[in-house]
Amino acid sequence: MTRFVLRSLCLLSLLALPWSSAARAQDMALSTVLIEGENWQLVAEGYKFTEGPAVDRDGTVYFVDVPDSLILKIGGDGKPVVWARDTGKASGLMFGPEGRLYACQSGTKQIVWYDRNAKPTVLATDIAGNDITVDAKGGVYVTDMGGKQVWYVAPDGSKRVVASGFMPNGLTLWPDGGTLVVADWEHPALQTFRVEADGGLKFQDRYYGPVQIPAGQDKPGSDGMTVDDIGRLFVATHAGLQMFDPTGRPCGAITKPQTKFLSNVKFGGPDFDTVYVTSSDRIYKRKLKTKGTPHFLRAAVAATK
Repeated sequence: MTRFVLRSLCLLSLLALPWSSAARAQDMALSTVLIEGENWQLVAEGYKFTEGPAVDRDGTVYFVDVPDSLILKIGGDGKPVVWARDTGKASGLMFGPEGRLYACQSGTKQIVWYDRNAKPTVLATDIAGNDITVDAKGGVYVTDMGGKQVWYVAPDGSKRVVASGFMPNGLTLWPDGGTLVVADWEHPALQTFRVEADGGLKFQDRYYGPVQIPAGQDKPGSDGMTVDDIGRLFVATHAGLQMFDPTGRPCGAITKPQTKFLSNVKFGGPDFDTVYVTSSDRIYKRKLKTKGTPHFLRAAVAATK
């Protein structure tokens, strides 16, 4: 599928939105999401390397400290507490259907899911996963940077490589679940794929770009990402939290909360209107004018219509 056709389909989908939403979606200045006077707020610090923010149906945010093999949960008082230990150096996290928390364990090369009591169940093995996203059926997409490939693990645990040939890092699905976006660590563009009924991927395209590369860097460092309800995409990079409109055009970058590495981002909070970012030894949050409802909640709403 050509870039022109994909952009056209995206614009058609925007026209299908209620008029007010479509109007907002076409006004993509960074100022439309920033709140005057709001800035980054430190949530917690003192970790070795934070990654993999994930949010449950209540807006509660979970994240990992990879070297210490911990999954932490940000409690009602705003302070993180340990939720699971000995996680096999889990890196990517994401909630899926039925309230399961999926994780890719870089240390054990396993894909697992956790129940509400933090008990893990192995879904697949022999996958050197880095980041993860989950579709509405409980299928899992996993990036394997070392192998330069993307895996799809079906709900029954069967697995196969569905994309390869570049350095995939973070990934996310569009609000309707029909397009997968994958960060390319080495090149200033984000890859998109059409999601097939069996979980396969087709029509690879460098849809989003250019991704900014700051002075002193030779790569964009594109990592974790998320999308809001309108379809704007936010991606953690060396240049900050960069935003793109639904047609793939860059809208600017929100300055990093600290100079250290920015690895990932998710919307959280009771109204899903606060972005949480993982940055090396710390977790930060920032309230925006937009919201990003989790994929599994979008799917549940769509199923009732």
